[in-house]
Amino acid sequence: MLSALILIGATIGAYRLLLVAPKTVQVGTVASVSPSQSTTMLNASGYVVAQRRAAVASKGTGRLVELKVKEGDPVKKGDVLARLESADVEAALARAEANLNVARSTKEQAETELNEAALLYQRKKDLLDSELIPKADFDAAEARYRRGQAGVASAEAGVRAANAAVRGAQVEVENTYIRAPFNGTILAKNAEIGEVVAPFGSATSAKAAVVSMADMDSLEVEADVSESNIEKVRVGQQCEITLDAYPDLKYAGTVQTIVPTADRAKATIMTKIRFLNRDRRILPEMGAKVAFQSDPQREGGTAKIVAPSGAIVLRKAGKVAFLVRGNRVEERLVELGGPTGSGIEVKKGLSPGDRVVLNPPEDLGAGDKVQVLAK
Repeated sequence: MLSALILIGATIGAYRLLLVAPKTVQVGTVASVSPSQSTTMLNASGYVVAQRRAAVASKGTGRLVELKVKEGDPVKKGDVLARLESADVEAALARAEANLNVARSTKEQAETELNEAALLYQRKKDLLDSELIPKADFDAAEARYRRGQAGVASAEAGVRAANAAVRGAQVEVENTYIRAPFNGTILAKNAEIGEVVAPFGSATSAKAAVVSMADMDSLEVEADVSESNIEKVRVGQQCEITLDAYPDLKYAGTVQTIVPTADRAKATIMTKIRFLNRDRRILPEMGAKVAFQSDPQREGGTAKIVAPSGAIVLRKAGKVAFLVRGNRVEERLVELGGPTGSGIEVKKGLSPGDRVVLNPPEDLGAGDKVQVLAK
């Protein structure tokens, strides 16, 4: 009878054990880190920013009559992006060119009169030297010659002024063409055909920038590093960049600039990280995370076994990790070394490739059934 009761109790216990719902956990992997590998010293977050970016506006005021680009179009320096109505400035240019022709004709007339006055002056001078004419006749010829010289000088000044007016009118016509200031890609259209654009949006009803563009080759990550950690960062340091849009992709980078000023409100210093393997998926204003890497050791040393720091917890027996074996966990006592990047060195208790529970709950114990949470 007693044996039967024991058997029934064991059966019920086993049945209840099978009914216990498994605990959902996240797991990480124990890795072997060679001394020649870089490790993460510091993490920071920031955004992808184009170092060459422009809101392209017009130097003149007018109605937009042509827009030659759309978002995403690549453009080269000097390409015409848009055009303003230009009938008035073209008319002013034609008037300036006509005035230039008048000035040139006036100069030719003055030069002709000067040549005639010069010949008369020379004849009168020769006759005066021969005492064949009175001095008054020579004085009149000389005065006419001097007036001719002054007339030519005035006409030449008039030509220069007319040339300057033509160049000014040509500039006004050119200002109706909105050109790309550098090679880049169109990011946004800020005005449409028919709208009035003006320099710096001088009127409330006028648009300032016609398009916004950026040089995609100048994309960098701007990340804020706290003042207490800035000594870990240096120019030329290797980094690993992860974009929020593509969390599974890693981009190599290097510290390009440490901005020589701090943000008083946030107690941070901005760093700029250049991409070493940029591709077309990287876009301005994307969120990014930057892992600043240590310099690899070139010689000596042995590989370290590194576990995620969140996998180590304190229990009665000491510092332990929970290994995942099938659908159950095994409690393993570990001996630790120092921190290594984002993990911690394990001297005893774990092996490379072991799957360990991250941030194990307080009620997790050896033999408990678990369900691994998919990433």
